[in-house]
Amino acid sequence: MALLEAQRLSKTYAVDHRAITVLSEIDLSVDAGQFLVISGTSGSGKTTLLTLLSGLDQPTSGRVLIDRQDISGAKEEALATLRNRTIGFVFQSFHLVPSMTALENIMFPAELQGDKSARQRAEQLLERVGLAARRDNLPSQLSGGEKQRIALCRAMINRPKLLFADEPTGNLDSENGKVVLEQLIDLKTEHAATLVLVTHNPELARAADRVVNLEDGRLTG
Repeated sequence: MALLEAQRLSKTYAVDHRAITVLSEIDLSVDAGQFLVISGTSGSGKTTLLTLLSGLDQPTSGRVLIDRQDISGAKEEALATLRNRTIGFVFQSFHLVPSMTALENIMFPAELQGDKSARQRAEQLLERVGLAARRDNLPSQLSGGEKQRIALCRAMINRPKLLFADEPTGNLDSENGKVVLEQLIDLKTEHAATLVLVTHNPELARAADRVVNLEDGRLTG
């Protein structure tokens, strides 16, 4: 059964009194538990598609369904609740809170839900990715690979059904990128999550269950 669906999804921006179409009538269905890669060159619309699928932005036309719930046009309060409970995010640029320790960064989404087991589960995730010794370090005291592994733990803390990753190894060297990808797939599998990953890296695409290609705002495969 499809956990995520896009139906005739389009996105147009007004630039200097001109309409620029970034995505055009995208149809996409992602089954529960699947690892889908959205591949394409820079400027093909990959990140825009990810923001629409995850509810971070609204389409110009068409709709997005997550777990059969239409999120297109939903109010921000409802979207924020959905994102915190159902969706996890891993971005290229980490987006860790500079004043929080590694442990606090991971705990934060669970604390927003009033989860009393937030600390325990954050510590378990830190152990799982081999960073238990870094729990009290601030982001400025972590390497790029360590920051991304912390961001991955934060994305998984609420046991999301759906995980979105936008070029998660884009700021890492090949060795750290390989470690992050392996741990991302392992955690996705252990939590029975659905993973939608945007990349132009063919190595990441080879690890997927399914790959679709985006060219000039249209899916080609």
